[in-house]
Amino acid sequence: MRLESADPPPWPLRPPAVLAAAVARVLTRLPPARLRRVLTFASRGAGPASAAQALRARNAVVHVSLACAGPRCLQRSVAAALLCRLGGTWPQWCTGVVTEPFGAHAWVAVDGEPVGEADAHARAFHVIMSVPPRR
Repeated sequence: MRLESADPPPWPLRPPAVLAAAVARVLTRLPPARLRRVLTFASRGAGPASAAQALRARNAVVHVSLACAGPRCLQRSVAAALLCRLGGTWPQWCTGVVTEPFGAHAWVAVDGEPVGEADAHARAFHVIMSVPPRR
């Protein structure tokens, strides 16, 4: 198992990041359709996140949560989206699959570009579910 590393976020961002990671842990137990409805509801009223805001949120949840720093990409992506929402913005939340060999992945994106992912990693996945920001 490989853990991601991130620079420590500012102290005021740490409690909301812990909260977002905890809520994400609960939400990831929902069936996919219900998770999508919950995230769609959460995105209401938020402006689009910039790449810097999404990366800052992603790095904060990776820093405060061992689960988000590890293999739990769904929890990491939901937590990053929720942390952005606490700041009044919303990135595009995505899940996707590849078939050869089969794999699934979840990530956040801005303007269709994955945020904080290895260059070609998230681009290899076919998006099957997404909650975009409302423009």
